[in-house]
Amino acid sequence: MKGFREKVLRVVAKIPKGKVLTYKQVAKSAGRSKAYRAVGNILNKNYDPRIPCYRVIRSDGKAGGYNRGQEEKERKLKAEEEK
Repeated sequence: MKGFREKVLRVVAKIPKGKVLTYKQVAKSAGRSKAYRAVGNILNKNYDPRIPCYRVIRSDGKAGGYNRGQEEKERKLKAEEEK
């Protein structure tokens, strides 16, 4: 599982400012297209500020969870969107 975790964090680290990916897109890019729930669990445990976890959203376009609070995730996404 550690290898998949590292791949997920690498994919998320490369999401450009102002862009988002879905949990499913991250899972596919990391090599396990059906492991989107695992992606959420991995990102929920990540506190490295260099990994922009808030740029990963649900497939329905909603923000989804964030380990620093959903309001904070939405605030960060909106701030990047405005620039």
